[in-house]
Amino acid sequence: MSANNLTSTVTAGIVSAKARNINILNAEMKIESFIQTDAAVNPGNSGGALVNTRGELVGINTAIASQTGSYSGYSFAVPTSIVQKVVSDIRQYGVVQRAILGVQMREITSELKKEKNLTTLQGAYVERVVPDGAAEKAGIKSGDVITRVDDAAVKTGTDLQEHIGRHRPGDVVSVTLLRDGKTMTVQATLTNREGGTGVISAEDEASVLGATFSELTDQQKERLGINYGLQIKSLKAGKLKSAGVPADFIILKVNNRSVRTEEDLDDIVRRANSASEHDRVLFITGCTPQGRIRYYAVNLAE
Repeated sequence: MSANNLTSTVTAGIVSAKARNINILNAEMKIESFIQTDAAVNPGNSGGALVNTRGELVGINTAIASQTGSYSGYSFAVPTSIVQKVVSDIRQYGVVQRAILGVQMREITSELKKEKNLTTLQGAYVERVVPDGAAEKAGIKSGDVITRVDDAAVKTGTDLQEHIGRHRPGDVVSVTLLRDGKTMTVQATLTNREGGTGVISAEDEASVLGATFSELTDQQKERLGINYGLQIKSLKAGKLKSAGVPADFIILKVNNRSVRTEEDLDDIVRRANSASEHDRVLFITGCTPQGRIRYYAVNLAE
């Protein structure tokens, strides 16, 4: 049979781990809580279904651990608990709602346990609490060890990310923690990335720049000697104007990514807004309508 006739395939394996963090994402607000299996997954299989023996969807295949680029024993899937939340948010709001507890964590190792005189190796150690964040307002402090969120056990920082990632801004969660060997429970109202409790709309994502855009015409591309670009059509109060970006400016690249459409720009802004406060910057390369190259830095955190 020709390989071209293989319209679908199925492979079998076992689940060898859950809540696996493999460090393939760079953003500080990343959620890596993969299901690890030994089912054969290769490049091109991403987006495929991971199902159990009853045919129920349990994850979406996403990555493999490989030195060669092909399957070599480990594959990873995003659990449906996260997938369902993302799909629901996009359908309802047009953009994913990220709930934030407001802590920076460290994994608990034997060395950290000894250094901090902890009583457990399981949980998420709170290295730092974000000022005025949900955790600080709930009374969580640096040095606490978070062990549960609602009814779900937290064994690692990855567990905590997954459990918080299932929620939306404004949700109230019960956080159980260890402090000085004593167990206590606090109530935390999760926030959005701006520190509020409301949901973020697709319009909120786009309006932060304070501009409308239009794609370049073929005549503009030919005159300027470029193949793509997004021109500012109107400019009002917002991040671009505050950074000194002029009206009619033509954006070519942002954060070293080519900008061909407004969707490209929206995606870059969303990714930047999901980064840590210090990394929420847009480095813009573009040109004036006369073809003069200009560079701007837009700080989204200010």
